This record gives sequence, structure tokens and C-alpha cells, in this order.
Amino acid sequence: MTEVRVGISVDGTTTGAGGHGTVTDTGLHDLRRRLATEPELRGRIRLDGSAPLPPGAMGFPGEALLALLEPGGVVTTFAAGLVAWLAARRTECTVTVTRPDGTQITVTSTRVRNLTAQERAEFIREITAALDESAPEPE
Repeated sequence: MTEVRVGISVDGTTTGAGGHGTVTDTGLHDLRRRLATEPELRGRIRLDGSAPLPPGAMGFPGEALLALLEPGGVVTTFAAGLVAWLAARRTECTVTVTRPDGTQITVTSTRVRNLTAQERAEFIREITAALDESAPEPE
């Protein structure tokens, strides 16, 4: 099983010390609800209140989502749900997914909003390959 931590920052909302955007509860809970609509992801996505603060920020640790994903279809379902959620956002959103080895994948709503269906499918394959070491590399 691969553990994936998902942190969300929403640009243009609250800005913490050092100019870093903070995680908004609304976006975080909205993404959690969206991912939970997928039968393959039910019970695999939970809130994690121990997310680290951005450098220079003061206060308590933030919240993030913790996703427990298995190689293969579950990772693809996660990537597709993430891309669909970002494409539907009206505000600028950035989602950073961190694998257990520290590898980070960052996706923005503006990156996915105007993709064609074919481009979106290819982008989902790229995210899946980046998250799932057992997946074939995109060509």
C-alpha cells in the first residue's frame, strides 16, 4: 500500500507569515467529499491534522488529507478525482501530493481547467505514473 499525503493551498485567500497561502478548510473538506464519492476510495481518504506549516509560518500545524492507495486502479481513480475536482474549481487552487519517499507532484486548477478530454486523460496517466511506482511510464 502506498501512503500519499495531499496538501491544499488556495491562492488569493488568507496569506500567512512569509506570504504563503494557507490551507482552507472549505477546499480541503470539499476535495475529501469529492474523492469519497468514488467507491474505490471510500474509507481511504481521511483528514490529517498534523500537516507541517509552510516555512516562516507561525501557529499550529495545518490540516491535510491522507490517502491510503494501492498500486493500479485505486491510484488512477485518485488521480482522476483530483483532476476533476481541480477542473471544476472557480478559484486558483494548487494541490501538492507527497509520496512517502518525499517526491512531490504539484497540480494547479489553471493547468487542468482548459484541457481537452484527451489531454486530461493523458495528464491523469502522468499523475498515476508519478504516484504509482508499479505503473508503466507514460510514453
